[in-house]
Amino acid sequence: MQGEHKTGGCRIAKSVYSLWRSARDFSILHELMSTPPRKPPLIHRARAPLAPRSRKSARSIVGAEGTSPGSTGRIVDAITAAIVARRLLPGTKLAEQKIADIFKVSRTLVRQALNQLSRDKLVTLEPARGARVAEPSVDEARQVFEVRQMLEASMIRRAAAELSDAQLAELRAHLRDEQAAVQRTDVSGRTRLLADFHVLIAGMLGNQVLADLLSDLVTRSSLIALMYQSAHSAEHSFDEHVAIVEALARRDAKSAVKLMQDHLHNVERNLRLDPRTPDLGDALLPYAP
Repeated sequence: MQGEHKTGGCRIAKSVYSLWRSARDFSILHELMSTPPRKPPLIHRARAPLAPRSRKSARSIVGAEGTSPGSTGRIVDAITAAIVARRLLPGTKLAEQKIADIFKVSRTLVRQALNQLSRDKLVTLEPARGARVAEPSVDEARQVFEVRQMLEASMIRRAAAELSDAQLAELRAHLRDEQAAVQRTDVSGRTRLLADFHVLIAGMLGNQVLADLLSDLVTRSSLIALMYQSAHSAEHSFDEHVAIVEALARRDAKSAVKLMQDHLHNVERNLRLDPRTPDLGDALLPYAP
């Protein structure tokens, strides 16, 4: 398959999150966004995170954009990357004709891409309203993190026993990238890198099904974070990632599992999944004459 490389014996397609590193694709995404970012994202240096998206690989594009079988996949990848980078917010309208104009394809191909994103739970399709970036419910958010807890506990237990020294070195290099993004307050970059950490480990274990499942869940988690994000600091997540890698290096499976479970619990806990219903008087009193 084009655009793939091997990690730990598993064929892994290059991460959709790396799409935005292309200056050309980034300009397309910039035009697509109806909501401007708070700060322009910084271009992250090219280290290919190993998020497996074999069925959505941007490298599948061949020939002319408007006729290539990869055109639909490219639109899927671009919208997914924009969501992860926090450039497309929940509820954003995705106008078919505008997307078709941007990517120079037919509306039929755009519709196919939106249907695929709808199956991935990243887009909602409603009669008369068209397509919008999904707005996950509180129940869905809890369910996503529940599944991640089950998958990642098993994953990290295996990783403690199986990761090679070279793979641990790759994880440490990824942590250096995370730290740099956190220190320069690169919001979109650090969001992408913090998410990639989990998929990177999955890809190293040689289980493509696990890697694809986790990649989808991590992308949905990024969308959930946009809906329910709180003051939970990226620095805290980075520190927790460091502790997980240190436990993996010691081959301490028990500690690694506990650290991963605590990490996911902390991320979920710091989402506002139990918002207090505001009192109407308290909300409007400051504006009363």
